Amino acid sequence: MLQVNTLFIMIASILVLLMTPGLAFFYGGLVNRRHANNMLLTVFMMCGLAVIFWIVVGYSLSFSGNHWGIVGNLRNFLMINVPIDAVTKTGIPVGDYTMFMMMFAIITPAIFCGSVVGHGRFNFLVIFTICWSILVYYPLVHMVWAPQGLLAKLGAVDFAGGLVVHVNSGITALILSAWVGRRKEINAHHNNLSWVLIGTALLWIGWYGFNAGSALAVNDTAIQAMLTTTISCSTAMVTWMMLDRHHFNHVTLASACNGAITGLVAITPSAGYVTLGGSIIIGMIGAIISQSFIVNIKPHLPIDDVVDAFGCHGLSGIWGGIATGIFASHQISKQVPNGLLFGGGFHLFISQIFVTLLTIIFVAVMDIVLIKILTIVLPVSVDNKRLVAVRSKNI
Repeated sequence: MLQVNTLFIMIASILVLLMTPGLAFFYGGLVNRRHANNMLLTVFMMCGLAVIFWIVVGYSLSFSGNHWGIVGNLRNFLMINVPIDAVTKTGIPVGDYTMFMMMFAIITPAIFCGSVVGHGRFNFLVIFTICWSILVYYPLVHMVWAPQGLLAKLGAVDFAGGLVVHVNSGITALILSAWVGRRKEINAHHNNLSWVLIGTALLWIGWYGFNAGSALAVNDTAIQAMLTTTISCSTAMVTWMMLDRHHFNHVTLASACNGAITGLVAITPSAGYVTLGGSIIIGMIGAIISQSFIVNIKPHLPIDDVVDAFGCHGLSGIWGGIATGIFASHQISKQVPNGLLFGGGFHLFISQIFVTLLTIIFVAVMDIVLIKILTIVLPVSVDNKRLVAVRSKNI
């Protein structure tokens, strides 16, 4: 059984890695042609950058030791003294688990990077991503998924990364796009809708590794996660299409793909813990929340999130985390108590709201502090660069 589970996680890791080029296609198809190649590079570079830093300090800060329940230590710097062939408590080799977690470290910054392509400076984004990984992502992994983590001790339930990946990247995308400001010229035309569809398909396929793989074994939980992932995605896609039909009297391919992504995001925190009926409601409400924000609220805000990373990932991730406290079923998984709907009372529901709020506050505060420090030495937006050039010329 150990060999079967090991192979399962290896395949799941490959599927999660597939999500990053899928995201590159998805984002690259949504932006205008002028910025398409820049978007592809910005997203795909995480396959190099995030891997290096995960091996150098990421694994150690996430899972080695414990400081105040917030972050680990550097005793496993460069993964020194990490027995990759040793078997973890979940029954798979340490090296296998490390590879799986590495894929999460790649896709998370790739999600928010796309939000400012076209009006954010590439150099700033690279430096920000490195610092953000060390100061925000690795500590949050420790807090949620390490046994000694602060949020884990507070009862956080996050099956496959609702808090760690989607709320984290969504809030970061919101703050980054607000800080960079609006583009002077906004081209509403998509570069290539075929790319959008291909990217969505790759993300959907890869999400099975993301969610089912988080069971860390070939078992009933993995099967449940595959089913709920499929159902939530499909429900959200159809819901978004119906909303667009109602509001605009037509349906677009881009909106259908956005709907599918919101369903995948919304089910992520609870994929192995909820019933099939629960996954329908989670996907439906996730699509309603995200579509309503993007259509009715975002146009009135001083932000320019190019690919709606906050609207799709941030808001659906927040809803999915809270929904876990409503729809989790102890009958489906012995790892969680019953949620509000199954007679578990308000304990898990309130706990999920609390840890979600703490995650939002932690990420927002750290992002703001990090951006303010970096802006001392680096211009953030393309307009800043032009402004500096003009001033230098005048001097």
